[in-house]
Amino acid sequence: MNIIVLVKQVPDTTEIKIDKETNTLIRAGVKSIINPDDLAGVEAALTLKSLYGGTVTTVTMGPPHADKMITSLYARGVDNAYLLTDRKFAGSDTWATSKILSTFIKTLDYDLVIAGYQAIDGDTAQVGPQIAEFLDIPQVTHILKIDEVKDNKITLEKAYEDETHIVRVPFPCLISTVREMNEPRLMNAFDIWETYDKNINIITFEDLDIDQKDIGLSGSPTRVKKTYTKPVMQKSPKEVLEPEEAAKKIARLIYPYMEVSQ
Repeated sequence: MNIIVLVKQVPDTTEIKIDKETNTLIRAGVKSIINPDDLAGVEAALTLKSLYGGTVTTVTMGPPHADKMITSLYARGVDNAYLLTDRKFAGSDTWATSKILSTFIKTLDYDLVIAGYQAIDGDTAQVGPQIAEFLDIPQVTHILKIDEVKDNKITLEKAYEDETHIVRVPFPCLISTVREMNEPRLMNAFDIWETYDKNINIITFEDLDIDQKDIGLSGSPTRVKKTYTKPVMQKSPKEVLEPEEAAKKIARLIYPYMEVSQ
């Protein structure tokens, strides 16, 4: 089974700061991490490989310095990795990004595409589903568990707020994973040593059969007119209470909104 995992490098949101003059994120000097939902997808792919065989390939779109993140994926056991990087990709919204990634994925041999449910720097949850549409393959989002692979189909547990659905879907297909579904493995010494012999495959605009007018800022239907930080406003006076009294008051306040099972 050939598995492709889409992996994005994102700013560590615990360290993000806002430029109060421009109302934009300050990315310079901010630590980058692997998007948590994507890392869950990598772990799911490596687990499937250990159970059913095959290869795990990661595809990343981002700046050239994302190569350090990709090296860490090799050290976890990933077989192949591609980095799509080009100034012509800059400014792409989720639509244009999905167009670029799906155009490249069409050149690969795959059974399963795994995308993180959403990236912590955008929270749109759009790229995975849009890629499935561009590839014209079935998709199942927000997967909490992979049960089994059998008869060229994969059985999944799709999570909702109050229930879980069991879904069986044929290959090829796309699924999106959430961070709660597993505990990503750490890098191991053997694979760290092996990373020195592995190349990161760089893909640029010239390698893709895509029109420049469909990507970048000009190919993106999304327009950001303004960004701002929502002000925090105090709606009630501050109260200092003993723990027992505070607990009783909180209980009285939230009780009207609680659903009580009969």
